[in-house]
Amino acid sequence: MASSLPPPDGTVRWEKWRSRFVRDEHDNLPQGSSVQMERVLANPSSVARIKASFDGIYAAETEVRQILNAAGVSTIQYPYYLAFGREMWKLTNRISGESAVKGAAALMAKWEVRGLSETLLAQIRYDVFGVGEPAGP
Repeated sequence: MASSLPPPDGTVRWEKWRSRFVRDEHDNLPQGSSVQMERVLANPSSVARIKASFDGIYAAETEVRQILNAAGVSTIQYPYYLAFGREMWKLTNRISGESAVKGAAALMAKWEVRGLSETLLAQIRYDVFGVGEPAGP
């Protein structure tokens, strides 16, 4: 049964993520953590950038969910559309312009092959991320 609780916001995700890099009572870093990550987390500008990323992905996921709700998509398919949304978020935060358009087309093809609706993927691509259609052939 699906939970009626909303997904965690950026702050909740930030705290959960940050806890993976906090020393324990014996002053040991958790397995998989590093001293370099401690340095990153000691830098206020890095922390602000990371928190902004968590807030950004939360906002994008919320918009994707709104599109899926309006379209009447079964909740069992939400994880797949959210995965597409996360990939689009990552893409659009790294590149823009025609490169983003071509990257989005590749992502759409990937998820269409996996059975997602081309129409919904296109709506997410444009409405949430502002990436248009690729130019002709």
